[in-house]
Amino acid sequence: MDDASYCATPVPAGPEADAGPPFAECVLCREPTEYPESAKGATLCPVCAWQEAGRAACSG
Repeated sequence: MDDASYCATPVPAGPEADAGPPFAECVLCREPTEYPESAKGATLCPVCAWQEAGRAACSG
């Protein structure tokens, strides 16, 4: 029995190329958002949207 092949770790598959439509960039951090590029208005990624919601809730 060959121990090298038994203990070999399979190489994980890389991330899929954009599986959906091209996504719009976040207007704050430029990361991809959940919105298509055709979305109108200021698009935010989930992280920036959460941070903005926290800022809005804490403002007087």
